[in-house]
Amino acid sequence: MTADQAVPGPSGTDTPAVLVRGLRKAYGRRTALDGLHLTVSHGTTFALLGTGSSGKTTALRVLAAHTPADGGRIRIAGYDPGTEAHPLRAATGLLSRAPAVDGRLTPDENLLLTPALRRLPAPRARVRAAGLIEQLGLTSVATSPAAALSGDLRRRLALAMLLAGEPEVALLDEPTEGLDAVGRRLVRRVVRDLAADGAAVVFTTRSPHEAARLADRIGVLHRGRLVAEGTREELLRLVPGGHIRLYFATAADLATAAGLFRLHTAELDPTALSLQIPGDGSAGLVRAVLDVLDDARLVPRRLSVHSPGIEDAFAALTGDGRQPAPPAGRAVPAVGVAAGGEPCGGRLWRHSALPVMAVALLLLALFAQLGPRALLGALPVIALCAVPLFTTRTSTGPEHQRAAPSPGRTGPP
Repeated sequence: MTADQAVPGPSGTDTPAVLVRGLRKAYGRRTALDGLHLTVSHGTTFALLGTGSSGKTTALRVLAAHTPADGGRIRIAGYDPGTEAHPLRAATGLLSRAPAVDGRLTPDENLLLTPALRRLPAPRARVRAAGLIEQLGLTSVATSPAAALSGDLRRRLALAMLLAGEPEVALLDEPTEGLDAVGRRLVRRVVRDLAADGAAVVFTTRSPHEAARLADRIGVLHRGRLVAEGTREELLRLVPGGHIRLYFATAADLATAAGLFRLHTAELDPTALSLQIPGDGSAGLVRAVLDVLDDARLVPRRLSVHSPGIEDAFAALTGDGRQPAPPAGRAVPAVGVAAGGEPCGGRLWRHSALPVMAVALLLLALFAQLGPRALLGALPVIALCAVPLFTTRTSTGPEHQRAAPSPGRTGPP
C-alpha cells in the first residue's frame, strides 16, 4: 500500500476489518471451532495463539473464504465469506504454510502473474515486482526457478505475492515458522509495515514470544474456543505467581524478616535462608519491601524478582496440554470411586438389587400358594438368590469407604 492511499475502511467510522461472532466449524464429529468471537481493527495486528490442534488454521481458511463455516456471523473487510467470496478474496491475502508458488517459474515471473500486477501496465508491474523482491531479500535468486529455492525463500516469495495485492486484511498462517533469523526479521518488518499502512493483520503462531513480539492483541485459542484475549500486559495480569525472594546471611535475620512480613502466603525456606513474598514483581513492590527492611535495619544478602511471563500465561490458560487441576476444596476421586462421588460397588449394587429382589419375591409368592412345607423347602433357594445382593453391598463397606478422601481433603488419605 502506497503512502498516498487512504487507510482502508469506511472514513470516520470504527467499523472493524474483521468481525466474527459465534463461528462454528466441525469435521464430522470433531469440532474445530466452537463459537469463536473475533474483532480486529484496521491498522492493528492480532495473533491467534494456540497449540497445533487448537483450530488456528481452520479459522484463517474460513476467514479467507477457502473453507465454508457451519455457523456464525462473519464480515471480512465488510464482506460475507458465504455470499461475497470473490470480492472478499480480492480484499484479503492468505499466506498458508504450504507456499502457493509455481516451481517452474522464477520469483520475478511468479510475481508478474499475480492478479494485482497483471492489472498494471508492464513497466509499472516490473518496478513493483522488483521492489517486492528487494523487500523480502530475494534479489540474489530472482532469476532462479522457484523449485530450486529453499523452503525459507519460497515462503518469502509467497509473502511477496500476497503483498503485491496490497491487501486490506492479511491472514498469515504461522508466518515465521521454519524461517532462519534473517527471514524472521524480514517477515516481522513486513507485518509491522502492513499494520502501519492501515491493513489489519491476523496471524497464527504456536510461540507465545512471537505473539507478544508482533501483536497488538493476542487471542489464546484452545480447542476451538477463544479462552482469553487482550494485550500482553492484560494476559499477564490473569496469571498469579509473581514474587520477590529475599536471601539472608543468618537464621536470626530470616526470622526477623519473617516477623516483619506476616503474610500467610509468604514462604519461608530455612535451608536456603530465604523468604518469598508474593506480589506482581513491580518496582513499586520492591521499593516497599526494601523500605520495610530498611526501617528494621535489616539488609538482605541478595534478592531476586520473578514476574510471570507470556509462556506462563499461555500454559495457565490452556492447561499446557495436561489434565486441569481439580477446583480448590474438592478432592480428586480415588480409585474405586466414580466421577460423581459414588463408590463403584454401590452403583453395581443399585443395578443388581432390583432383579435379585424380583426373583426372590416371585419364588416366595409361588411357594406360598403350594403350602407351608413347600415354602420352607424354598427358603434355601431364596437365600441363594440373595447372596449377590449382600456380598456386592458389603464390598463398599467401611473398609473401602476409608480409602476415599473426604470432600474437604485434597491430599492423601
